Amino acid sequence: MENSHSASYAAAGVDIEAGYKGVQLMKKHVARTMIPGVVSGIGGFGGLFAPDLAGMKEPVLVSGTDGVGTKIRIAQLMDKHDTIGIDCVAMCVNDIICCGAKPLFFLDYIAIGKNEPEKVASIVSGVAEGCVQAGCALIGGETAEHPGLMKPEDYDLAGFAVGIVDKEKMLDPSQVKVGDVILSLQSNGLHSNGFSLVRKVFNIEHAKLDEWSEELGATLGAELLSPTAIYVKPVLDVLQTADVHGISHITGGGFYENIPRCLPKGMTAKIDKSSLWINPIFRMLQRLGNIPEHDMFNTFNMGTGMVLVVDKNDADKAKDLLLSAGQAPRVIGEVVAGDAGVELL
Repeated sequence: MENSHSASYAAAGVDIEAGYKGVQLMKKHVARTMIPGVVSGIGGFGGLFAPDLAGMKEPVLVSGTDGVGTKIRIAQLMDKHDTIGIDCVAMCVNDIICCGAKPLFFLDYIAIGKNEPEKVASIVSGVAEGCVQAGCALIGGETAEHPGLMKPEDYDLAGFAVGIVDKEKMLDPSQVKVGDVILSLQSNGLHSNGFSLVRKVFNIEHAKLDEWSEELGATLGAELLSPTAIYVKPVLDVLQTADVHGISHITGGGFYENIPRCLPKGMTAKIDKSSLWINPIFRMLQRLGNIPEHDMFNTFNMGTGMVLVVDKNDADKAKDLLLSAGQAPRVIGEVVAGDAGVELL
């Protein structure tokens, strides 16, 4: 963009040339995500993708959008921006996999107080890594400089994913039945939910984020910034061979809001709390914040990032497939008749 320069716009706080530099720096990260179907590179007015519809009787597009929330404040305080993009991708692709859809492509949106090309490229490197983990392409995005609206060091990150599934293979609550087994997939910790409460409990603006914690086995900052697990590839493998009736991504609202979303009316998920593996960070939060157990399970994932509702005759097969994919599945309960939605016993 040799002739693109506006001294007047720069005086108002928007550096067009910094935006161009950021695009150049992020190209190598975007290149890692290229998969069959990508038609265009970044820089155009729209991202183009030609999906392979071979073998599909009635393809359905499935979309999901989300942001990272106030977890971004941890990244800002630590001046570490290369993992927050993984969270952004995860929050979208983990949602659309709940319908049985394979993610195809992702687009991101970064709003920033002052465009620092290296910081933007670092953020996008995390988005690209998330796309690689999910097997989808990063085909576009937008970086918007907001002087006067945001402080120079502030930014926000959001995005959306589009996936595809054959209509006859879509998952919906009507497929769940009494007696189905509930499997859990372990979380990486807090993922990207509940951080307003987390920041309050730890008084985060004054916390010693780089101090080692024996209880956590990590520094507090590293634990809080641990990126959301992406479950797409192992779940797609399971869907190919096991009789999965429902999937729920455990995000904001925890067990009580998310598990019922994959259940029909008149059925309840009966969960054995003793079967759960609860990360140390949740124990620490509950203790320091004096948070009731119900609120913990209604705010955080409590060590379970995703649940699969599987036909009881296929539960062992599903567990074996997940184990071979590097997951640590656990049987945590079953579907029973009732209107409670979730029972934690």
